[in-house]
Amino acid sequence: MASSRLKYLSLGVLVFQTTSLVLTMRYSRTLQGDGHRYLASSAVVVAEFMKIITCLLLVFKEHSYSVRALSSILRQEIAHKPIETLKLAIPSGIYTLQNNLLYVALSNLDAATYQVTYQLKILTTALFSVSMLGRRLGVYQWLSLLILMAGVALVQWPSESPGTPEKEQLSAGSQFVGVAAVLVACFSSGFAGVYFEKILKETKQSVWVRNIQLGMFGLVFGLMGMFAYDGERVQESGMFQGYNTVTWIVVALQALGGLVIAAVIKYADNILKGFATSLSIILSTLISYFWLQDFDPTSVFFMGAVLVITATFLYGYEGKPSPNPSRA
Repeated sequence: MASSRLKYLSLGVLVFQTTSLVLTMRYSRTLQGDGHRYLASSAVVVAEFMKIITCLLLVFKEHSYSVRALSSILRQEIAHKPIETLKLAIPSGIYTLQNNLLYVALSNLDAATYQVTYQLKILTTALFSVSMLGRRLGVYQWLSLLILMAGVALVQWPSESPGTPEKEQLSAGSQFVGVAAVLVACFSSGFAGVYFEKILKETKQSVWVRNIQLGMFGLVFGLMGMFAYDGERVQESGMFQGYNTVTWIVVALQALGGLVIAAVIKYADNILKGFATSLSIILSTLISYFWLQDFDPTSVFFMGAVLVITATFLYGYEGKPSPNPSRA
């Protein structure tokens, strides 16, 4: 009974985190207000900082709230193992790029289209798992990847909607930028996730310590990106320009959401994760249509979404490979 409750609790947490992050991020990027809009690069930096603090507190708790034990762990696992720590610079840089791309994507795509298209990360993760980890996929999994590609292609199928030529041209340009950002994020997510999994399998470090190491590099890369692309705006109005309650919710969800998922994922099997993804896509579509009112669904979109949901279930049907411990 307790195990069953934990499974359904995991399902609820997965659905809430996935759906709320996408919708609040989309809402925050389209919200019209006075003054400057918040900088996506700044939000990535703040999220990394919050993630480091959270992981430090978790390690602190694991060692009976001992400052001496925490200091010893950080010295032994980070300062005294520079080569092992430097290995995480690669996935950390890719994750930082990915986090920035997600803001670009949700600035140009509605939440429903983004949610469905981003499921291509299943395909990229599978391909990198085969090439980098030597993992073998079953017949159902290969079939699911073909169905997934067909579903995403249908979701991106151009629809004929009335409008002015200027608006249609702007919409097409925004759609292209958004889809390109999602596709690059899918490839980066697949590679970085498998690379991180390989590192975790080679060592016995705590996942929280690994996330501290990732967060350190992520903070450095994020600051570099922020000053490279938004340096003038930061100097003029500060890095917290345009921040409001919604912005802080987005940052908190991005920083803490992955850590929550890492904590509960062991209770959720592949089928349950498929349920979570499917419910998240459905909720995102409904809320995007009724609340954000930035999405006009078509029959082709629904066909594509059904195929993507089917592929998600099918991929987790055959066997139970070890879950990909993507970066928290």
